[in-house]
Amino acid sequence: QVQLVESGGGLVQPGGSLSVSCVASGFTARLYAMSWYRQAPGVERELVAEISSGGRSTNYADSVKGRFTISRDNAKNTVYLQMNNLKPEDTAVYYCARPRFNNWGQGTQVTVSS
Repeated sequence: QVQLVESGGGLVQPGGSLSVSCVASGFTARLYAMSWYRQAPGVERELVAEISSGGRSTNYADSVKGRFTISRDNAKNTVYLQMNNLKPEDTAVYYCARPRFNNWGQGTQVTVSS
């Protein structure tokens, strides 16, 4: 059974940092590109970042370039999203995904507020 389990969300002040993680199981994660998406209330889900199977290629939404970093540890079947210089508009539920197979995690809430 494919599972994607996110953790690490929370409340952070503007300008702060937060890291979220996603542990994959039920498939050989190192063979697949993985992504982070986010969805704020009343807004469509959007792609935040994606990483190739080997981790050498990454892609980011313009809104997070230079602030967020996606990475992976294939030995641990884990994908990370390091978020720096967070802004209130980054507030959303963050989802880990294997979009090619429409696999999604349950999401983790990130709230940026003073």
